[in-house]
Amino acid sequence: MKILLVGEYSRLHNSLKEGLLALGHQVKIIGFGDYFKNYPVDVKFVRPYQIGLMKYVKNTVFRICGFDLASWQVKRQYFGRAHEFRDFDIVQLINESPLGIAPEDESSIVQHLKKHNRALFVLSCGTDVISVRYALEQKFRYSILTPMFDHKGTPEDYAPILKYTKPEFINLHQKVMALSNGTIATDLDYHIPMLGHEKYLGLIPNPINTDLLQFKPVSRDERDPNADTEKVVTIFHGINTKNYFKKGSDYFEQALETIKAKYTTRVQVITTRDVPYDAYIKAYEQADIILDQVLGFDQGYNALEAMAQGKIVFTGAEQEWCDYYQLAPDTVAINALPDAAALAEKLSILIDDPALRMTIRQNARQFVEQHHHYQSIAQQYLDTWQKSIT
Repeated sequence: MKILLVGEYSRLHNSLKEGLLALGHQVKIIGFGDYFKNYPVDVKFVRPYQIGLMKYVKNTVFRICGFDLASWQVKRQYFGRAHEFRDFDIVQLINESPLGIAPEDESSIVQHLKKHNRALFVLSCGTDVISVRYALEQKFRYSILTPMFDHKGTPEDYAPILKYTKPEFINLHQKVMALSNGTIATDLDYHIPMLGHEKYLGLIPNPINTDLLQFKPVSRDERDPNADTEKVVTIFHGINTKNYFKKGSDYFEQALETIKAKYTTRVQVITTRDVPYDAYIKAYEQADIILDQVLGFDQGYNALEAMAQGKIVFTGAEQEWCDYYQLAPDTVAINALPDAAALAEKLSILIDDPALRMTIRQNARQFVEQHHHYQSIAQQYLDTWQKSIT
């Protein structure tokens, strides 16, 4: 089949493309590459008016008349190459707002994609109208909006999420839902809010290319856990400043202060801020433990890629996730709770127990191979797409 993937988050569409290509299909990705992360895309649009005088001009025009110059330019880029985005068997949007531009411009693009291709699907793998509404109603025990309810950060921190409550985004959501053949969730944080929706096609876990991510022992733990009880344990914390509170980075930083004071010579902490994807991967290469995110029920992409390399990852691994995959708590990934003292206690247990670290590393790799292998996930997409259009 010919498949067009629109937009990119955290390398999801790249890994899916690799799986689909391995199964003999033709695949093209279009989009921006996910901002500073700069993932590969086959057709890359340029987001203009982002710095300096041109940004000032854009903001002034928008403030005066509500016209988004940057969005209009992206729309022009798309329709300037529109002949390349037709006659596909499958088009899949990374989100109901896949390019992150003005809803009216996004709507025009989605309508064009629907008109000139056989079938249109949309992922729920980032904030959207349904998941944001669920979070605002506080149906989860905690969510990425919990910090807002706790008065952390500024209104600007939550604007990218709360935009989905605005009439123009609700209208876009309704249009995309009406045009699409169905919605697929990529983890439990989006699966649970989608349950019962008439267009919901089910959960397909994130695809991970384990051929590119090899299991990497980082110490003597794998050979003789009892011989290395005093090794220096390296903990990595990669911070995205825009999502500092939404990822629960404040809890991690508080926990790390406790750990550094307790293990003055036995722990090394590496912290990065807003680095591109390749630099992020390189920075955590020698880490034993990765601090990923607190306010989630399931793993995102960075966590899964780290787990595939045998890292111990503090991330979303709530009881609902354990039940879904039939796992015991904290045996594959460490459930990161919004509690700095609890995080420090879990870190202490791991620092003091190299045998446990070895077991979790091996479990993590096995789990990703079993449930997230990019080719088997690509086949799940193919099966779901074909079932929905026949």
